[in-house]
Amino acid sequence: MLQIQPQYDAVILGGGHNGLVAACYLAKAGKKVLLLEKNNYLGGAATSQQVFPDYEANLSRYAYLVSLFPTQIMQDLGLNLELRQRRIASFTPYKNQGLLISNENEEITKANILALGYGEKEYERYQNLLKKQTQFAELVWDSMLQPLKTRTEWEQIFEEKGLSSLWTEMVEEPIGKLIENHFESDILRGVVLTDAKIGAYTHAHDETLLQNRTYIYHIIGNKTGEWRVPVGGMGNVSKQLAEIAQKLGVTMLTNAEVKSISTENLELSFEYEGKTQSVKAQDICCNLAPQVLEKLLSPSMYHTSYIIPQNEGTAFKINMLLTHLPKLKSGVKPTDAFAGTFHIDENYTDLETTFAECSAGKIPTKIAGEIYCHTLTDNSILSPELRQKGYQTLTFFGLDLPYELFIEDNEAQKRIVVEGFLKGINAYLEEPLENCLALDKNGNYCLEAKSALDLEKEVGLPRGNIFHDALSWFFVEDENKKGTWGVETAYQHIYLCGSGAMRGGAVSGLAGRNAAMKILELV
Repeated sequence: MLQIQPQYDAVILGGGHNGLVAACYLAKAGKKVLLLEKNNYLGGAATSQQVFPDYEANLSRYAYLVSLFPTQIMQDLGLNLELRQRRIASFTPYKNQGLLISNENEEITKANILALGYGEKEYERYQNLLKKQTQFAELVWDSMLQPLKTRTEWEQIFEEKGLSSLWTEMVEEPIGKLIENHFESDILRGVVLTDAKIGAYTHAHDETLLQNRTYIYHIIGNKTGEWRVPVGGMGNVSKQLAEIAQKLGVTMLTNAEVKSISTENLELSFEYEGKTQSVKAQDICCNLAPQVLEKLLSPSMYHTSYIIPQNEGTAFKINMLLTHLPKLKSGVKPTDAFAGTFHIDENYTDLETTFAECSAGKIPTKIAGEIYCHTLTDNSILSPELRQKGYQTLTFFGLDLPYELFIEDNEAQKRIVVEGFLKGINAYLEEPLENCLALDKNGNYCLEAKSALDLEKEVGLPRGNIFHDALSWFFVEDENKKGTWGVETAYQHIYLCGSGAMRGGAVSGLAGRNAAMKILELV
């Protein structure tokens, strides 16, 4: 039995990857650290699990790819983590053809864009956008690990580099304008727009510019914006962090649920092993959503201010195990089509339509989203027997399926979405996807669906928002907040270290690292 001390230098609330990153940095600096996790496992949404009990396949259940996890954090903490490049960036089927964008062969990409029928200019515009994304990423990325600059400072930086127009396109005007100015093809427009919508309740011309913030987070990771496959599954990220934390002496308790926090003396009350325990801390790092922290500080408090469209979760996830990949009507090899991000009904027009329908309180007529096949890049998550037989995993990430659609009858609505997803993908396949799905011992498909409502219940994401709440800018508007880390709260020595912090979101570790830096700079 672990011995719980009455006081710690730092207490981390939540054992997701960000909490583990914060714990590692603080312990490495000599701090006595306690980490409390309410679930019976560590990792939060960055976990791998045997979703289908009859098969030894450890799927990344809630999160799939990594782009924003800085190389610096891996080096600082000694993570032996391989993020493997996918041969194919994306595949978008249309009619009996498909747009294939390669990570290895530019000629393949060019030929596929030319096949769209808009000539050399469309390809040149695509290259121009990639150049702009790289310029933006190279300017902004390093700052994600530094104290925050102001909007004014960033405007000046872009102006000095002769990139004022890029600043305007990315930060001042709706991203839809940039996309429409660059491309004529509805398909290529949609491929780009998906990066502005994943996990966010927004559209191309949203006046809040949430789509711009989401887009930026999807293109700046490690100055390339490339999304890679974590070898061993997403759970390997959390596993390695937990092992490092343990070696550094962090006390980690699972099945430990925090009930309240006193702002006066930083005393925490939590349930552990059937008893109410309490400890005091010099600093608290909260790897929970900001609204959850508020409830812990004032248990009777209920903030309706968080229930706004920007904070609404829209993710819908379907995990699948297949005996084999289906053939496509386009003739593209399945091992190419599914090697990258497989887009379904994500043309620009389709995405604007699905947003309008879900905003009207309806499940969209078309279920737009994208599929990831982890095993084509890394099959280590499968048992040797499954690898030998050619089994594959697929995960579908649906867009424009907000939390509110599932409140009244979650299971019934989920069935409608799954049916719509199968109908959508089967339109491009030579055989129904159902024929490819593995069956469990009871004859049921190895298919698991998770709505935003499920994500709230299982992973503690308020209203199923995978980013906790709306993604922030990479700068502060208030000049008085210049030099802060974006983790500060209204309470002294209580900090956010999760996705709800500024520059949090996705499996990045940024919020955890920045919270630790804030605490250490006070020493």
